[in-house]
Amino acid sequence: MLAKMFGGGAGGFDPQEIAKAAGLPSDPAAMAMMMQQVQAMFSAPSEGPVNWQMAHEQARRVAASDNDPSVTSLQRRSVDEALKLAELWLDPVTEFPSTGQLGRAWSRAEWVEATMATWRRLTEPVATSIAKALSDAITGQLPDEMKSMMGMMGGPASMLQNVGGAMFGMQLGQAVGALSKDVIGSTDIGVPLADGRMALLPANVAAFGAGLDIPEQEVQLFLAVREAAHARLFTHIPWLTGHLLGSIERYARGIHIDMGKIEEAARDIDPTNPESLQGALSQGVFMPEKTPEQDAALVRLETTLALVEGWVDEMTAAAAANLPSAGALREMLRRRRATGGPAEHAFASLVGLELRPRRLREAAALWSLLTEERGIEGRDALWQHPDLLPTAEDLDDPAGFAGRRRLLDSSDADVDAALQRLLSGGFEETDGNAAVEADGEATSPTGSDDGTPDGGSDGGSDDTGPDGGSDDGTPGDPRS
Repeated sequence: MLAKMFGGGAGGFDPQEIAKAAGLPSDPAAMAMMMQQVQAMFSAPSEGPVNWQMAHEQARRVAASDNDPSVTSLQRRSVDEALKLAELWLDPVTEFPSTGQLGRAWSRAEWVEATMATWRRLTEPVATSIAKALSDAITGQLPDEMKSMMGMMGGPASMLQNVGGAMFGMQLGQAVGALSKDVIGSTDIGVPLADGRMALLPANVAAFGAGLDIPEQEVQLFLAVREAAHARLFTHIPWLTGHLLGSIERYARGIHIDMGKIEEAARDIDPTNPESLQGALSQGVFMPEKTPEQDAALVRLETTLALVEGWVDEMTAAAAANLPSAGALREMLRRRRATGGPAEHAFASLVGLELRPRRLREAAALWSLLTEERGIEGRDALWQHPDLLPTAEDLDDPAGFAGRRRLLDSSDADVDAALQRLLSGGFEETDGNAAVEADGEATSPTGSDDGTPDGGSDGGSDDTGPDGGSDDGTPGDPRS
């Protein structure tokens, strides 16, 4: 591939055409800047698998394209008032209290700045895997002469890793920048991207409500209730953020690359022919492969995402019940979350993971049923520990959740009762009485820790303390 690219026999290559085939911007000025940055990286030391500076700059550039107006003071006040009112509406429908946060109004560029650190955490594991696989595959295809030439520039692996990091950085920046034009707040994908902060993007809120024949203030208020509900859940359930982000990280680390596909692509792709590159990309030759373990992990992750989004959906519907258009807005957002937009799909193709709650409706129905059966306090108490949460089986059969949980609770109660009986000496007394009935002999009131009577001894051994326990600190019979 590199021979075709740099050999000159095929007439060279057009960077703009390759960028177009890869889905990158074809603006000449932007391409010239990118090419300068890539050339600078041929000799620059690598700081990791991804050029995060390039990702950040590209995301800002894409966010600013097509006009990214600064947020006005009037918009900031309007968003803050909407979020404060949303907090009041949520108070009667959930046990989780208000977060007391100040509502923020962000431009798209401000959203990029606030969320980039989380994007890095989510994508770095899979980026490391992809960059190493590409570097290893292409290095193995290089002729010895080219390896020697590249050795003077830090070695082929280092050089290719830098180029791979730049490519992934540009693609990630493109995806995050495109998402900044679609998102409404800081938790649109069901994950707290901005460290639990509440925020709305006025420009995107207006775009969302355009053409709906619904007052913009009503649209903003409904979306503010959703944002505030997310913030309450993630603020008052400390383990949830780490659980979700950790699940995504573990999923990404387990992804492996099909080296055979990459080696085949490296041999067959003609960089001078954009259609050849576009065909390879559309067939997924550079996409990470998923293992059965990854598929199982994905099911668990999607179940948690569905539970989060289903709970938020149900709380929003209950809190905003008095809004005339609440039902229509709820259905729109359900469809939006279930299908995802073009930017979400671009991000999914980049990291091999779609952060979409496919079972949002089932989860919302389950939370509604639990509200009827357990009340608000009992429903929200299920968030206190991940082991208490409903499972994928409960989403399949919401009506059977109560019965399954009663069986589980009764089983746990039996174990607790047996343990309490053991600790109080109940099993020991039963064994001792049986022994008395069997041979008519009385036993000493104090026995060893394992319940064996010591009445047949002549005073006990020297290492037995006055309470029946050993001198090494092991407690004796709890009844002593």
